[in-house]
Amino acid sequence: MTVPEPDHHSAADAPALEQRLRALQVELDELRRSEDELSESLAAQTQRGVASEEQFRLLVESVRDYAIFMLDPTGRVATWNVGAKRIKGYTAEEIIGKHFSTFYPPEAASNGRVEHELQAAIREGRFEEEGWRVRKDGTRFWASVVLSPIRDVQGQLVGFAKVTRDLTEHKRAQEEQAARQAAEAARQAAEEANRAKDEFLAMLGHELRNPLAPIATALQLMQMRGDRSTSREQQVIERQVRHMMRLVDDLLDVSRITRGTLELKPEPLDVREVIAKAMELASPLLEQRRHHVRIDAPEQPVLVEADDARLTQVFGNILMNAARYTNEGGHISVEISKSGEDVEVAISDDGQGITPELLPKIFDLFVQGYQETDRSVGGLGIGLTLARRLMEKQGGKIWGESAGAGQGSTFRVRMPALRADRQNVAASAPEPKAAVESPRRVLVVDDNRDAGELLGEVLQSVGHEVQVVGDAAEALNLIRDDYRPDVAVLDIGLPVMDGYGLASRLQMELGAAAPRLIAVSGYGQQRDRERSAQAGFVAHFVKPVDLQQLLAMIAKPA
Repeated sequence: MTVPEPDHHSAADAPALEQRLRALQVELDELRRSEDELSESLAAQTQRGVASEEQFRLLVESVRDYAIFMLDPTGRVATWNVGAKRIKGYTAEEIIGKHFSTFYPPEAASNGRVEHELQAAIREGRFEEEGWRVRKDGTRFWASVVLSPIRDVQGQLVGFAKVTRDLTEHKRAQEEQAARQAAEAARQAAEEANRAKDEFLAMLGHELRNPLAPIATALQLMQMRGDRSTSREQQVIERQVRHMMRLVDDLLDVSRITRGTLELKPEPLDVREVIAKAMELASPLLEQRRHHVRIDAPEQPVLVEADDARLTQVFGNILMNAARYTNEGGHISVEISKSGEDVEVAISDDGQGITPELLPKIFDLFVQGYQETDRSVGGLGIGLTLARRLMEKQGGKIWGESAGAGQGSTFRVRMPALRADRQNVAASAPEPKAAVESPRRVLVVDDNRDAGELLGEVLQSVGHEVQVVGDAAEALNLIRDDYRPDVAVLDIGLPVMDGYGLASRLQMELGAAAPRLIAVSGYGQQRDRERSAQAGFVAHFVKPVDLQQLLAMIAKPA
């Protein structure tokens, strides 16, 4: 038996625990001095030849906090006090004549530990230690032990005096403190690991988005120009770029949810429309694998209150997961229904299915079903993790069902239906107005020349006057040559002087004539957006930029 498990206290209990430890340590020091005095007194009296049984009894009978007893030269118990009875549980009649190894755990008694104590006491004149001992009822306690040899006036060994103190409470307090310190160290290590992970993911997102930005912009520019000769190639590029963007966004979203920084914007939504957008997200993979998709939805709106983009992401991830794990030409069905106060969406497939061993783990991060060595299915094993966490943050839940390998699978999403008092709000919500196009003088600053020049071409194609430069120095030279832009689109990660520094210089040099500032960055975490807002930017776009949103922001009146 070990020391009882410490209670789990809050951090506020730590001072009380430390105070208790200090008090116990003071008490322990005092008890150890008392042990020494008792042992020395017994030895001294015996050497003077006056340590009779009656004298010993009178000396120790009133001591209840110590187990004080004598052993004969072979280690058998010769005397016993009330403290020994209280601490160890034996009466004098039960224990006198038995070897003192009775008080030790079996592992100590069997490895010669007991005999070592007697020999050490004879050799050194004293033996002391702390360790586990055993009571009569089999329970263990943490003991402080002092063992002293007793000799007669001729110096012959006549036995041993042994003093034992129960320090279980002190041991428990020490272990509680050690456990707290270990838990605090583990917490700090985990926080540091999470911080390093978040920084790595942010850097990874930035590095991946940088090359994606000009690719996406070039593609959109080709589409805006109506270039039909490369339509097939455009479709391939668009599909792969969208896939890369989803992977990057999923990685960063998992980090945001873990840190509690993901922002949701709930609004009344028709689940049928959300499913349609999710189908659009998954359509490249569904078409590539030539799946047959059936959607069964009510004719009337099925309303919920959720974040539009995130709910679309949930269903999109489930659909793409079904597409990946269903053989080419397979069947996928989507069923939307209402059950009492809830809305349920069931997405089923006749694909690979899920084994009973894997089913409880499918929502764990980076867990995937079996794939061949060529990884033709793809994915990182984060789509379902993200789907569950997004649903939980929006008051819903998601679970998977499967009869086993080769039996297909069903994923069910359930969330509260929109309350009746909110449905009128949803019905009367005004339609968003299209942004009014109005020519602006736009300064684009981006050290990635491809990205900057392609963005400039897009802006010029819709009627804006554009100047594109590669760094802050070029931008400031233009300003000093009396160039006055209405809007400045600044890459944050500029060399020498970053976008924040350039924004500050533009505002300082131009004052009230400073342009509206729009940030473009590969970093899109909440702290990045907050920093750009504090620097005076009116918007923060993450690469690759959604051109329609950027055009709408540029067209807004000052």
